[in-house]
Amino acid sequence: MLPEFDKSIFINCPFDEEYAPILQAIAFCVVYLGFFPRLAPENADNGAARLDRIIDLIENSRYGIHDLSRCKSTNANQYFRMNMPFELGMDHACKRFGGEPFSSKAILVLEHTKYDYQKSLSDISGWDIEYHEGDYEKAVKRVRNWLVAQAGAQRIGASLILGKYIAFQEWYWERERAAGASEDDIREYPTTELIIAMRDWMGEGQPLG
Repeated sequence: MLPEFDKSIFINCPFDEEYAPILQAIAFCVVYLGFFPRLAPENADNGAARLDRIIDLIENSRYGIHDLSRCKSTNANQYFRMNMPFELGMDHACKRFGGEPFSSKAILVLEHTKYDYQKSLSDISGWDIEYHEGDYEKAVKRVRNWLVAQAGAQRIGASLILGKYIAFQEWYWERERAAGASEDDIREYPTTELIIAMRDWMGEGQPLG
């Protein structure tokens, strides 16, 4: 069963190892506040074109979190990462031209450093852009505040959410080790599998590790 439109949040971000701590913390915040994170890798059908999968996620998510922190090259002759701004554009177009229920969509744009977007995507000047400086705790605070303001999420403090995230991680690692996984195994599990574990933890009453 797919989550309902009003509770689904499309997360458009990098999926590499370096970004994983931020993505996983954001996903936990989303789950803890009663929403469903939707990621492109959740569809394991290799026969489906990636763009079609992304379009499907955008159409089925009232909310979108778009992280543009990787749009800047760091080495000579390195190309800019264009996937994230492209998907942001599709989400905005869906909201602007899709009619109901898409006109009710809400979008959060994240960047690494304040005003980075003005150098690469100045067309969104005037939007409320948030920055996290590569810090997962700051990312959670930005997402929590946005969900409270835009989605009517329960006003749970960011410090409590971060504390619960630590409790979840302890429980999760203990559960996976008991199931025969090594630490390397657990680190290599995909984020989509981790999100399922987050929902399991919530469903079991937030047990301690």
